[in-house]
Amino acid sequence: MARIYIDEKLCKGCGICVEFCPSKALRPAEVEGEPPKPIDDKCLACKLCELLCPDFAIAIEK
Repeated sequence: MARIYIDEKLCKGCGICVEFCPSKALRPAEVEGEPPKPIDDKCLACKLCELLCPDFAIAIEK
């Protein structure tokens, strides 16, 4: 199982990671501009969110 780390200081809550996650392992934040909520047990460790994050706020650990 993979673990999703989101640096809340770097994340601006743009939602790109949520939109492109193939396994829906990131849930949109309830408040606009806040980081998404990770669902680690759904993460496939494809690292697409890590690659697409414009703020380098996401890291995936296997």
